[in-house]
Amino acid sequence: MSSADLVGRVVLVTGAARGIGHATAAALHAAGARVAIGDLDESATVGAAAQIAPDVLGVRLDVSDPAAFSAAIESTEDRLGPLDVLVNNAGIMPLGPFVDESEAVARKVMEVNVLGPMTGMRLALQRMVPRGAGHVVNVASVAGKAPAPGAVSYCASKAAVVMMTETARVEYRDSGVEFTCVMPSFTQTELIAGTQGTRFIQTVTPDDVASAIVSAIAVPRADVYVPRIVGGAVRANQLLGRRFRDTSARMIKADRTFLEVDAGAREVYDRRLAAAVREELPPGPPEN
Repeated sequence: MSSADLVGRVVLVTGAARGIGHATAAALHAAGARVAIGDLDESATVGAAAQIAPDVLGVRLDVSDPAAFSAAIESTEDRLGPLDVLVNNAGIMPLGPFVDESEAVARKVMEVNVLGPMTGMRLALQRMVPRGAGHVVNVASVAGKAPAPGAVSYCASKAAVVMMTETARVEYRDSGVEFTCVMPSFTQTELIAGTQGTRFIQTVTPDDVASAIVSAIAVPRADVYVPRIVGGAVRANQLLGRRFRDTSARMIKADRTFLEVDAGAREVYDRRLAAAVREELPPGPPEN
């Protein structure tokens, strides 16, 4: 399959009012796909869709609500046609010492980051498998492959996304449906607000991740690391063991990145996340 085969393909991207999701939707539209974006705040989502192009569909989507996810897919198919590609991108990331994290926050992380893509994948497969074609892209994180102190619940959720994608890929290997797990490193979105990144590892942009996603849809790949160098680091850690991995993490300060956070710089994101946990108002678009 070439990039030309993206023309006319129907794609729904979750968590796409900003960040990686929005960049991915824009890149897919530029490649000729028919694109819908879903996010919590309906007005913001409609506005974000219009920023890309008048023919991009914006739908309200709470990924933690199965009925809402089903309705979003139905709206996409009613307006654009049968769903060819689902990009599960929505996610939240609380940071700080694990013992200080509330049960409510931990539950919200699992609802959004794990049950969200699991629900979306199930609903998509119910449509794709009978047709013998389709593609599910789950945006996880390098944090799903390597520990990141200060982000226990986030790492756990992304590890779940990595394994759910791989298991579904094996289970449906003869179905005609493709599966891709995308694992970005530090990406310049609100999720890393107040953090300093790590030594020697490039902080990528949403456009970098979007480009990798578009390429993996055009020419299907099971695993996509952004930047690619982190894939080699993950494989080296697996081969050389925990002692090597932990020593390497200390050298690049990855063991402190999510523990030494500028609370002021992160205040806006944390306030929106807290509101989402209390379900008082939309937290703004979740993103990876």
